[in-house]
Amino acid sequence: MDKIKKDILSLLTEDSRLSAASMAAMLGVSEAEAKKAVAELEADGVIVKYTAIINENISDEEKVEALIEVKVTPQRGHGFDAIAAEIAAHPEVKNLYLMSGAYDLAVIVESASLKAVSRFVSECISTYESVISTATHFILKKYKVEGALMQDEEGGRLSIQP
Repeated sequence: MDKIKKDILSLLTEDSRLSAASMAAMLGVSEAEAKKAVAELEADGVIVKYTAIINENISDEEKVEALIEVKVTPQRGHGFDAIAAEIAAHPEVKNLYLMSGAYDLAVIVESASLKAVSRFVSECISTYESVISTATHFILKKYKVEGALMQDEEGGRLSIQP
């Protein structure tokens, strides 16, 4: 990957709303070059999605997020990929990672209630033949998401102690 594409990825990671003109000015390239690089990154699947980070501490939307640790038996010829694909197909699943350590998969789910998350774990995840065990951790409050500090309900930044 060339330097322009790497620099564009860095810029978009910080602010996905940047226009091609803004990126071009920052990088000292033409707007056409910036647009072309972004289009190529999208076509190659390097850029998968543009999204906003929502501060749920002050948003009025009620939802529950949980981290589910899943220990599985890898499948012959597929390793962890087959079970990961099956779990990822559920709409509740926001993120899914293969992990090192005590468990194999980290599944981040989002649902309307604690009961809905519990039902998802008991009726979906734990029913897969290759799933050995699960441990569910509910996310109570977010302090930092994707590098952005979240504000508290009063609108001030959370204090960070050195």
